[in-house]
Amino acid sequence: MTGAAPEGRRRVAYLERGTYRQRRYRDAARILPLFATVLFLLPLFWPWDDAPGVRPSVTIVYLFGLWLVLIGLTALLSRRIRIDAPESENPAGVAEAPEA
Repeated sequence: MTGAAPEGRRRVAYLERGTYRQRRYRDAARILPLFATVLFLLPLFWPWDDAPGVRPSVTIVYLFGLWLVLIGLTALLSRRIRIDAPESENPAGVAEAPEA
């Protein structure tokens, strides 16, 4: 055997742990505005007729609290995402799969 992979079998490339996490943080930062939009529109679906628990003051508190939570999530994500690329031997962040 020459050590080559059998025909029809692909070599699997694994991402480095730091690069993988950075991509997931960036994905979360891309999804956060969509998630926030859905949560901000949620009070439009609350029943307003004959519902003593849903008052405009409850809606205002919900929206303000959601706004604060989203600010916190955005701050957390912005601290987790690195602007510069991680220093490694492989600039693409792809590590070769270990040979079995």
